[in-house]
Amino acid sequence: MSQCLKTYTSLWAMQPHDQTGIKLPYDQVCEMVANAGYDGMAIDLGAGDVTQAHDVRPHMERHGLTPLIVAFPKTVEGLRETLVMAKDFGSPFVDVIGQVMPLSVDGMIPVIRQWMDMADQIGVPIQFESHRNCITNDLYSTLCLLDAIPEMRMCADLSHYVVDREFWFPMSDRDMGLISRILQRSDSFQGRVASRQQIQLQLDFVQHQKWVELFKGWWREGLEDWRTRNEGDCIFLCELGPPEYAMTGPDGREMSNRWQEALQIKSWVHQIWYDLGGDT
Repeated sequence: MSQCLKTYTSLWAMQPHDQTGIKLPYDQVCEMVANAGYDGMAIDLGAGDVTQAHDVRPHMERHGLTPLIVAFPKTVEGLRETLVMAKDFGSPFVDVIGQVMPLSVDGMIPVIRQWMDMADQIGVPIQFESHRNCITNDLYSTLCLLDAIPEMRMCADLSHYVVDREFWFPMSDRDMGLISRILQRSDSFQGRVASRQQIQLQLDFVQHQKWVELFKGWWREGLEDWRTRNEGDCIFLCELGPPEYAMTGPDGREMSNRWQEALQIKSWVHQIWYDLGGDT
């Protein structure tokens, strides 16, 4: 069984990519990303738009970077055009952060099923990201959706649930079990470390190390489980967002270097994959 770890970063994370606040041109962004050994780059249609996606595409192709389309459909039908575009771009799947948000799980189920049917018709896989302010906003309702729709697959960005649920540290066995259920249904993963109050922590601050170790443990658990049930490419997206995701000091400058932090997460994940028996 062939299995390969593919690491991506995000175009959103690269604009700007460090404390200077300078936005780099697309050709320089793609050169940096490719030279750092990333396999692809996510194009976030919530932070950007379709025009931006088409503008950056030739630069990505020139540097051998695979695009991953992240969709924020505001209507059920609104996902269709993005799926068609993603197929044309060669995106391995579409990461859906659905902006259609019924209040009840019973109301959510037909929305998820319609999006899955639409993806099957067009021929593009979809995964639903664990994310705030979308249909998977709440951990509990998302677990109910997973129970109701066995074919539903997730993209695990666990930082959102740590903040949304304000998990205490150390986490209880019950809460750890709930996160494990998300990981067991996830076919890709995202790298960011959160605490119960902050969505994106600096990786080398002493006070954050307990959260860093928690997330590294989750990434190991997720990758290990993925390897037992999948073949092909496992995509891990190092997604460290710019301000106001990134915390800033009184001068407005970021308190850490996200480019270096993303490379650190990339290194950790490759080491985890290698420890699990995979090639790096």
